[in-house]
Amino acid sequence: MKVLITGATGRLGRVVVPRLREDGHTVRATSRRPRTDPGVEWVAADLATGDGLADAVDGVDGILHLASAPNRGTHEVDVLGTRRLVVAAGQAGVRHLVYVSIVGVDRVPIPYYRHKLAAEQVVAAGPVPWSVLRATQFPEFLDDLLQMSSRFGPTIGDRAILAQPVDPAEVAARLVARLAAGPLRGVEEYGGPEVLRFDEAVRAWRAARHSRRPLLPVRLPGRLGRTLRDGGLVTTALPKGTRTWADYLADTYGGTTRR
Repeated sequence: MKVLITGATGRLGRVVVPRLREDGHTVRATSRRPRTDPGVEWVAADLATGDGLADAVDGVDGILHLASAPNRGTHEVDVLGTRRLVVAAGQAGVRHLVYVSIVGVDRVPIPYYRHKLAAEQVVAAGPVPWSVLRATQFPEFLDDLLQMSSRFGPTIGDRAILAQPVDPAEVAARLVARLAAGPLRGVEEYGGPEVLRFDEAVRAWRAARHSRRPLLPVRLPGRLGRTLRDGGLVTTALPKGTRTWADYLADTYGGTTRR
């Protein structure tokens, strides 16, 4: 297939693009700024304005929609930008659009997740046959969170929050397979191989980094805390990924002498 990928330069996009090429697909990718790559056809397009989207979707068979703006302009990019993309794709006769979302967007009460859920609804209501793949958190995200939580000394967090890290490369493989399988017209969830309590994740992280920083438990209050402790970010869906948090830590910090 000829596949358009949005968000190709992001953490997930960087592993999806070579996976598409390995499977024999022709890859077109969007960027707000001109880019060149001998193996990828780059087109300038902006979800926030709609500029370039008609050219981006012209002649493609499928779309992997990975682009997101979690920090600012989220409604404009994730919701309205998704609507602009879906409309353009419908007019171009695209046969399948796969949208990447997050496990828990329908349960966890944070603004970014509400925008992701709204974008799912835009995709489902649009004219293009569709699939949604919700993935659990990447281990890199958990690593970044733990570093941020430790910047004042001890690692601060709610020890009973549950997480299920999943490797981006395994999500990429699942995405490409989902695209090839055809429109699901529904939501599929995909998570990592193990569910970890926050304190378990911290203990392994500290050991990998040879750190003696203590865990300072702080119970997250309200509905958000209850939802995260009750498994709002995890899934029982099968199949699951195979690369564990310990695998990630070994690859990232193995052999370090950091103190």
